[in-house]
Amino acid sequence: MFERFTQDARAVVKGSVEYAERTGSATVTGEHLLLALLDREDTRAAAALRGLCPSDRRPAVAAALADARRRAGLSRADAEALEGLGIDVGAIVARVEEAHGRGALAGGRRGAGWRSGRRSFSREAKTVLEKSLRIALARKDREIGDEHVLLALTTTGGVVAEVLADHGVTYTSVEAALSVPVAR
Repeated sequence: MFERFTQDARAVVKGSVEYAERTGSATVTGEHLLLALLDREDTRAAAALRGLCPSDRRPAVAAALADARRRAGLSRADAEALEGLGIDVGAIVARVEEAHGRGALAGGRRGAGWRSGRRSFSREAKTVLEKSLRIALARKDREIGDEHVLLALTTTGGVVAEVLADHGVTYTSVEAALSVPVAR
């Protein structure tokens, strides 16, 4: 499938691997794909993101992702569902961090999934890449571009899609932004 990726999409995948390496994560996640996308300039996805979010989008998105990592990757919807069952995720996070230090629930450090020196892709990241192919095919595009990766991230659910939606980046808004011609 990787041979069908444009240079821009390949750069996003490579950038996500670099994010995983820098943070010591055992696997490449959807979060890493999003952070790599946010680093891109002069691509279709970057243009769509610029049109949908203020120019200072990266710090706000990174902060929202870090907050979710502190909650062990639970989305706000997950935390609210647990709260409905009488489980206060915020209190649990506070107690764990009090005992073990800030970010103790963040996980993702080198461990069982990191043996060969190469990062594997999490189920979530694989799903995003597979969806990007399906989206490209549905749009009758010959190659998978970084815009397809962005569209796929908006549809996977969970923390990444929640953070994107909080910043006005939804499948519908990205599609509308992509329909505007981009000067390169």
